[in-house]
Amino acid sequence: MLVRVSAISYLNTLPFVYGLMNHPVSEKIEMKLTTPEEAARSLIDGTSDVGIVPSAVIPQLKNGRIITEFCIGADNDVASVLLCSGKPLDKIDRIYLDSESMTSVMLARILCRKHWKIEPEFAKFNFSEQELDLSQSYVLIGDKAMLYAHKFNFSYDLAAEWIKFKNMPFVFACWAANKKLSSSFKEEFNDALRFGLNNIDKALTSIPHKFEYQTAYNYLTKNISYNLSPDKRAGLSEFWCLALEELKSKVRWFGS
Repeated sequence: MLVRVSAISYLNTLPFVYGLMNHPVSEKIEMKLTTPEEAARSLIDGTSDVGIVPSAVIPQLKNGRIITEFCIGADNDVASVLLCSGKPLDKIDRIYLDSESMTSVMLARILCRKHWKIEPEFAKFNFSEQELDLSQSYVLIGDKAMLYAHKFNFSYDLAAEWIKFKNMPFVFACWAANKKLSSSFKEEFNDALRFGLNNIDKALTSIPHKFEYQTAYNYLTKNISYNLSPDKRAGLSEFWCLALEELKSKVRWFGS
């Protein structure tokens, strides 16, 4: 039986997709390209077995486990998870959120409350149905951030701001499973991801994307950090603690 894999159709996951498509493990998987939100939902409801999912989702998984040594992370500016605004931070009163990634939404909330010390209203925004208002403020992720950030007067890189706040790298997404997988499959899966990362140039020339080659190559090799290293694991644990605290702060008890 094939292992059902949810991958994400963003530029930053393109090396992973290339590796999974061009490695012998491709014969053992059924891969679907989707959004971070859909990848998380399918792993939670059991319609996929493995997915690269927003890191904020992983604690919610029943029998969830991180199965690879790779992630979508950042040791400095990530360039594709941004708060883009027509006004400076101290003037922002409302932020429209990209529902495609729970991690970026939670990170923005944490940074507002604990790092920037601002208390804006948060609102949902459907980027496929509504146009951007350049006078307003948005959390933009993935390809949208890279395509539209330059149009705004102000842009704040959420990974860079987290590093200023905590002096730790940030992990946006991990490869996780909702069930136990054989050691041999996990080794082969990791090898496929490694193969893709070792062939970024081939990935960029063989899989369609929206960017000029050099722009994309610089982004994948300089902005994204793919190794789930011990310091990234520590940063991820810290984020989970703050995310739980943030969620608790939203609770309003009966009678209060």
